[in-house]
Amino acid sequence: MGRKSSLQSQADKILEAAAKKGVQTNYFFTTTFNRYMMQLKILKELEKAIEEYGTTVTKVYVKGRENLMSNPAISEYNKTATAANGTVATLMNIIKNLPAEESGGLSDIMKGLMNE
Repeated sequence: MGRKSSLQSQADKILEAAAKKGVQTNYFFTTTFNRYMMQLKILKELEKAIEEYGTTVTKVYVKGRENLMSNPAISEYNKTATAANGTVATLMNIIKNLPAEESGGLSDIMKGLMNE
């Protein structure tokens, strides 16, 4: 529970800083940030599936034959985590490349939050 509130708290801090600096109206910042938040939501759901079903699952074929296999949620989790890491890198590049008057220290705020 603490992790969720911590993530949401950090997201809120980023959005507050973006609003103060006027960056929240930048199309690329907004769409990339929203994409990242969705990726975090997907990761959370995949974590639940992995915790609930474990790392292996049983696949039952049409004729009733069973086969133990790796939980497909693990592969999807890894793909989504990789995509989320790429989205964060894109978000940081957007902020880094904004004119100084538009970014107004938001990059420093995000770096600080990522190091918490």
